[in-house]
Amino acid sequence: MAQDTDRLGRPIVAVTGMGVITSLGQGQATNWTALTSGVSGIRRITRFPTGGMRTAIAGTVDFIPVEDMSAPALSQRMAELVIEEAVTEAAIGRIGDFPGPLFLALPPVEMEWTQRLALAAASGATGTVTYDDLLRVAGNGAFEPYYRRFLFGSVGENLAERFGTKGSPIATSTACASGGTAIQLGVEAIRRGETDAALVVGTDASVNPESLIRFSLLSALSTRNDPPSSASRPFSKDREGFVMAEGAGALVLESLSGARARGATILGIIEGCGEVADGFHRTRSSPDGKPIIACMRNALDDAGLTPDDVDYINAHGTGTPENDKMEWIGVSAVFGDRAGSIPMSSNKSGIGHTLTAAGAVEAIFSLLSIRNGLLPPTINYDTPDPALPVDCVPNIARPARVRHAISNSFGFGGQNVCLVIGAVD
Repeated sequence: MAQDTDRLGRPIVAVTGMGVITSLGQGQATNWTALTSGVSGIRRITRFPTGGMRTAIAGTVDFIPVEDMSAPALSQRMAELVIEEAVTEAAIGRIGDFPGPLFLALPPVEMEWTQRLALAAASGATGTVTYDDLLRVAGNGAFEPYYRRFLFGSVGENLAERFGTKGSPIATSTACASGGTAIQLGVEAIRRGETDAALVVGTDASVNPESLIRFSLLSALSTRNDPPSSASRPFSKDREGFVMAEGAGALVLESLSGARARGATILGIIEGCGEVADGFHRTRSSPDGKPIIACMRNALDDAGLTPDDVDYINAHGTGTPENDKMEWIGVSAVFGDRAGSIPMSSNKSGIGHTLTAAGAVEAIFSLLSIRNGLLPPTINYDTPDPALPVDCVPNIARPARVRHAISNSFGFGGQNVCLVIGAVD
């Protein structure tokens, strides 16, 4: 039996429960079957009009109903569902009494056009509606739910109350690395002995007109609208941008000793975490790739492993020309001669880019790859890019024995997180 502490004497952190929702569906089983079968969850947007927009597709989660649709409302509902799945699988505590803190990755909470238009209509103003008009009507009591939702960003507090987590919930927003950051915070809390268990969640429902327009103005989105399933093309020479998507992932983390003591099923180990900031640019990576390289090396050092120990890389792999190139530069530097032969696939080819939730969702898929001995494919890989000689597990899932995997998350604003995930000895 493996030791319950690592080489530095820190508690080993185990995963005992997982829950996931993506554009492919709800639950581990549904997602894993679709992902490894090469199914795409990308579809035309029907939630709002897209006339005049260059991008009209996304990986939406329209099958989860919510009242008063908004990004925080759907984000919270998805988080509730994945937490229920994860806590049930872990069989820890009970719903309403989780024995540890909540670490939440959540997109910025801001009022959307639907709510702004409702306020404007209620103001009774004719002609131009001023900011003072909106403040006046918002303060009359009829819009208290808006006040609570958008002023205080109550998602974390609501989840903590519903599931009975301990202490104040910690919500983080580090762009596309947020899910990985939340996992790292949970790992560190257990390693420091502050808790024996932690609930980690990444959730994002940001497919709304403003977000779509913002990313489009950055020329970051794919405009391959027809057919939608072909739009996300990581590592392919004809890649042109990422596809926005929604989703959520939850993991129950525990000290390995605590999980074993209560007879829990160990799904995998979070072996190492690396985080390095890149201040080069708000959206671009440093051209020399040093922050990405350091991020992966830090994670391997934290895990006490070498590049030769890694069997699989769950790539950040967004499908933008810049990101895929920079990830390859980083992998080439870290893995040397193995860079072109180590399997490195992108879940985003099938589910789209779940943004704030991506680190958590893709960590779950990495754990499922280890447990099932199967690597998800990078679909839509029709035109290899000679500048990126990646073994991206093209188009068809591949059986493989994986003992140690890396899951990369590289976000706008220079947020980089790398997780090393391992099998149970």
